[in-house]
Amino acid sequence: MTSFFGSVFWLLVTLGVLVTFHEFGHYWVARRCGVRVLRFSVGFGKALWKRVGRDGCEYQIAAIPLGGYVKMLDAREGVVPPQYRDQEFTVQPVWKRILIVLAGPGFNLIFTVAALWLMFMLGRPDAAPVVTAKPQSMAAVAGIQPGDRIVSIDGRAVATWSDSLDAVANALLDRNPLPLTVRHADGTQKQLLLPLDKLPPGRTVDQYITTLGLELAPTPAIAATVLPGQPAALGGMRVGDRIVSIDGKPVPDYEAVAKLVRQNAAVSPRLAIVVERNGKTMPLQVVARHESLQGQPPNWVIGIGARPQETATLRYGPLRALRVALTDTWRNVVQTFGMVGKMVGGEASTRNLSSVIGIAQMANASAQMGLAWFLQFLATVSLSLAVLNLLPIPVLDGGHLLYYLIELLKGSPLSEQAMAIGQYIGLALLFSLMGLVFYNDIHRLLLS
Repeated sequence: MTSFFGSVFWLLVTLGVLVTFHEFGHYWVARRCGVRVLRFSVGFGKALWKRVGRDGCEYQIAAIPLGGYVKMLDAREGVVPPQYRDQEFTVQPVWKRILIVLAGPGFNLIFTVAALWLMFMLGRPDAAPVVTAKPQSMAAVAGIQPGDRIVSIDGRAVATWSDSLDAVANALLDRNPLPLTVRHADGTQKQLLLPLDKLPPGRTVDQYITTLGLELAPTPAIAATVLPGQPAALGGMRVGDRIVSIDGKPVPDYEAVAKLVRQNAAVSPRLAIVVERNGKTMPLQVVARHESLQGQPPNWVIGIGARPQETATLRYGPLRALRVALTDTWRNVVQTFGMVGKMVGGEASTRNLSSVIGIAQMANASAQMGLAWFLQFLATVSLSLAVLNLLPIPVLDGGHLLYYLIELLKGSPLSEQAMAIGQYIGLALLFSLMGLVFYNDIHRLLLS
């Protein structure tokens, strides 16, 4: 499956699951509150499939998958038959209407907790938080050394690289000094402070991370395996040798080994390789071979293998998984609302936002990494949908909630004219937001 079609497929899966769950929240609570539901639609526009249930509700899947809706019996949209007047939406007490509106975002939060709970029980494979820092970067100046293992960030223990990166990314939005504990390669622990307050405001998280210079430690240029009868073994290389240079060019990590072998052997298969063994350097002559290994296209090889990257898997039992899922959901809700507030106040860049283009790319990438990673992605998007829908923008759930809260305060509903004006304002804000996020993703694609 190509990247494009894979992205489209997993986007449809993501939206199908999350939109259905969100709208089911409105549907389920409306029915429990005695409101008659006329239509349950996943998607907008022309119906691709529909049927009428025993309850008289029309269930459908529509052509435009960017959302959905639950159509309830509403006197504002037409004449209500006398026998159904008590099931009409606007005659319900305001607290029932508030519950119906809150149900969509509420079910998104329930889905978030459920997805994280299942992810933690399945176990999410990840890289261990063993890091390095770019030379002269903020992380290097703060004291990060190659091979350091991050133990905790801002007092919270971290076990994987992804958790470390998420914690740093969230802290970058606040741009406050960030304390972290690292364990050096010799086993000693040290408290460090990343001076994030020195970063300029208004940049994207990606730009901040580049400036910070904190990276996952690369695989060292060590021959973990040396195949008998292959060029490296014939040239005298042994397991455990660290490759220092190839044809005079320094080798910083194992990725550079493969790159230099390909480049230099294409000019001359005879390679001058310097290795370090037992603290001493040794020059070796290795004649590379151009051959196909394990069905791969022919390439220049010398017959060595890398040391496996250290991994870490987050896996908990059912009770602890539920507790961690609840804690993570609450923390992410607070951080997401905080990020929205910073964007409104101009303290954080709106370029951090993504449209369905970015969501599709992330959906495909997470799906390729396995079920646990896809569940975490679904949880993240579900939580974002909950927060987005709770914003006090007319046409969103939060806008309707605002209307009903005003009704509670003033003792009567807003006038139809006021609500109509609000709808126009909400649509203008929503289309502006959509234009912004599409611009962000298209701009990122053009620069990549």
